[in-house]
Amino acid sequence: MGGAFLAAAVLARVGARIGLPTIPLFILAGILLGPHTPGFVLVSDPHEMEMLSALGLVLLLFYLGLEFHMDDLKAGGRRMALSGGTYLALNVGAGLGFGFALGWGTSEALVLAGVLGISSSAIVTKVLVDTGRLGNPETKPILGIIVVEDIFLALYLAALQPILSGADSLGSAVLDGGKAFAFLLLLALAARFGTRIVGRLFDTRDDELLVISFLGAAVFMAGVSEWFGVADAIGAFMVGLMLGSTTSGPRILKLVHPLRDAFGAMFFFAFGLSIDPGDLPTVLWPVLAAVALTLVMNVLAGLGAARIYGFGAGPAANISTTLLARGEFALILATMAAVAGLDERLSPFIAGYVLVLAVLGPLAAGRSGWLARVLPGGKSERTPEPQEPTPVA
Repeated sequence: MGGAFLAAAVLARVGARIGLPTIPLFILAGILLGPHTPGFVLVSDPHEMEMLSALGLVLLLFYLGLEFHMDDLKAGGRRMALSGGTYLALNVGAGLGFGFALGWGTSEALVLAGVLGISSSAIVTKVLVDTGRLGNPETKPILGIIVVEDIFLALYLAALQPILSGADSLGSAVLDGGKAFAFLLLLALAARFGTRIVGRLFDTRDDELLVISFLGAAVFMAGVSEWFGVADAIGAFMVGLMLGSTTSGPRILKLVHPLRDAFGAMFFFAFGLSIDPGDLPTVLWPVLAAVALTLVMNVLAGLGAARIYGFGAGPAANISTTLLARGEFALILATMAAVAGLDERLSPFIAGYVLVLAVLGPLAAGRSGWLARVLPGGKSERTPEPQEPTPVA
């Protein structure tokens, strides 16, 4: 375990010097030191990292829940919902069509719809900070789209779980889905109306007690969610949603950050352990086709969001390239697909797809001016220069 942490840290340091995000490097560390790659094998059995990986996934979604607030829905208004809905319709729809075109199966197509349709919140946030665009006007629709994606994520996973679990009949599938949605609705109502009570339960000045409390709540609710047929990570997401609106929310966000980074790295590392590089050539052409499709859909979605907000070619290019990267959600789906025993080509496909876009996304965002010049109206306007990074408390 110590070697896994150190290997991830060393590769991440190397990547930081050349401007690469950490997620693909953590996956690469797992691939290089796993049982499927010649040379030194650090972890011979990927299952040895299973609990750490699960904890990393729970903390990633818990953190996303903390960052999301119910008030964000009201603040964004109709334009946020419209731009987010447009992005999802284009990308999820294209992903579903692509999945059926591959002919791997209906369940596999539903998984690919989510893989191709949802951006990486972690990489998008990092790109906005690294490019100094936090103060740009187009950052608001970018964050709005991420909020809409987070809501869709919770509903999508709740609907997908009974399908992947292999319900015996339509009736049992409906029953499983109904149970999952009822539990999800209960959590949503608690997040909407139970904030004051939850806030009192977690209110303490002692950081140690606060860490133990929120960590226990997130992991416990993840287990309860799994029992109800909802993905464990979504239970943690809903706990984060509740706690993020309490008076302790800002402190929890600060305290969970290093835990999220450490165990999140293990989630990506453990995913890399399960990848056999020898399988990647077998899915090379589907990966390249999916990347090309995602590029086209993101440009169309960026143009649509820019028109909704009245922006020109420069902001449209920034929106398109910033939202390009795929990451943690795609890997969540890969894990679910592997557990459900779906087509073996899914895992190497998702790994290759995430690796390419996790590297290409930040690089494209830093050179969005090139895209702006070829977009409608791009030659008649000057692409805005990046803003200085806004200090974050």
